Amino acid sequence: MAARDARQNRVNRQYRPETLALHAGQTPDPTTLARAVPVYRTTAYNFRDARHAADLFALKESGNIYARLTNPTNDVLERRLAALDGGIAAVSLSSGTAAIYFTITNIATVGDNIVSANNLYGGTFTQFDSILRSQGIDVRFTPVNDFAAVEAAIDENTRALYVETIGNPGLDVADLDRYAALASRYNVPFIVDSTFTPPTLLRPIEHGADVVIHSLSKWIGGHGAGIGGIAIDAGKFDWSDPKFKLYNEPDSGYGGLRFATDLGDLNPAAFSVRLRTVGLRNQGPTLAPDAAWTFLLGVETLALRVERHCENALAVARFLDSRPEVSWVKYPGLNGGELAQKYLPNGAGGVVAFGVPGGATAARRFVDSVELFSLVANVGDAKSLIIHPASATHSQLSDDDLRKAGVAPELIRLSVGLENIDDILADLDAAFARL
Repeated sequence: MAARDARQNRVNRQYRPETLALHAGQTPDPTTLARAVPVYRTTAYNFRDARHAADLFALKESGNIYARLTNPTNDVLERRLAALDGGIAAVSLSSGTAAIYFTITNIATVGDNIVSANNLYGGTFTQFDSILRSQGIDVRFTPVNDFAAVEAAIDENTRALYVETIGNPGLDVADLDRYAALASRYNVPFIVDSTFTPPTLLRPIEHGADVVIHSLSKWIGGHGAGIGGIAIDAGKFDWSDPKFKLYNEPDSGYGGLRFATDLGDLNPAAFSVRLRTVGLRNQGPTLAPDAAWTFLLGVETLALRVERHCENALAVARFLDSRPEVSWVKYPGLNGGELAQKYLPNGAGGVVAFGVPGGATAARRFVDSVELFSLVANVGDAKSLIIHPASATHSQLSDDDLRKAGVAPELIRLSVGLENIDDILADLDAAFARL
C-alpha cells in the first residue's frame, strides 16, 4: 500500500505539477482499457483464498479488504495528491474536519498536548478548544509566528505543532521554515493545513511539514460539489521515539504490532498506515468513491483554476484598496510582506478580507448588498462567495478568541471565483453604491 505509493511517487517526480494533476496514481484499467478513472461502488472485495485474507488482515500484504479501508477510486486520488504535495502516501477521509481530527488522534492521546497557531478556521478552533480537550488532549494556542510563545508552550507532553499556511480568515502567512525548525528541535511532527494553498501554489513538505492536510471541498475539488479531506504523509518523521505511545506500544487490534518498528518496508509511512488501519477501519470516517471521483475531476484542472483565482483575487484586493468606503484590506499578494514573497511566489490564493466602517452592522449590510457573490459558508468554489465570519463561520468563538484569531467585527471574507473580473468588480462597486 504505502510502499507502492512510494515507488509510484518516485516515478511521478519527473513530471511537473500540471502533468501530475492529470496522470499521477493511475494507469488505464488493463481489462477494459478505460482511460478515465472508474468509480468502484463496492462494499467488499474477493479474497483469493483463506491465506490471502489472513495476510491482508495481518498487514503482511497490501490489498483491498473492505471499502471502509480502501477503494480503487480513492486510491488514485490519494496517490495523485501525495505526488502533487511530494509525500509518500495519503489517506482520504469524509471531510476536511475529519482529516484534522483523525490526524491529531492518530498521534496524541490522553495526557498529551499539541501547540497550535490561534488564527484558525472556526470549526478547527472549536474542535481543538472544546472537543479534543474534553477527550484529554490539551491544545495550547499561540499567536501565529510568535516563536517565543510557541517554544514556551512546548513541554515533555507536546506531540505536534499545528498551523494553517494562510490563516482563515485573517490571512496571516505562517513562517513554515521556522515552525519546522522548532518541531525538529523538539522531535515532534509538524502538521500543516494547506487548504488555502493547494499544491500548485505551495508544497509544505518542502518546508519541513510532516503531515499536510487539505479540505478537498475547497480549491482541490473546486466546484462546491462534495465534502472530503485528505492527510498526506511526508514519510520523513521517525515515530520510534518512545513518547509516541500509539506507535511504540503493542497494538492489541493487530496482534501486538508496533507501528513504528514492525511494518518492514512500510515503516516510513507508519503515520498513514496507522491512520488507515486504526482510524478508517475502526472508526469509519471513509470518503465515498463517488466523492473521490468528483475531486479527481477537480484535480485535473487545479493548476489552471488556481492561477485564475489568484489573478482575480489580486485584482479585487487592489480595487478594494482604492475605495474610500474600505477601512482596510488584507491579501497576502498585496500586503503579505516577506513571508508571502517567500512562500507564495506563484500566487497568494483566492481569498481577500476587508473591513468597512461601522463594524458588524455595516459588514452585514454589505454582504446583503452584493448580487453576483453567493452568501455561503464555503471557500474555493469556482463561483465567487462572500460571508461575515464573526456572525457565521466563527460565531462560536468568544469575543476574546475572535480578537486573538484576527476576526474583527467589520471583517468581510471574499472567496474570489472564476467569473470575468469586470463582472466581479462591477458587483462590488454596485454594493458600495447601494450602501
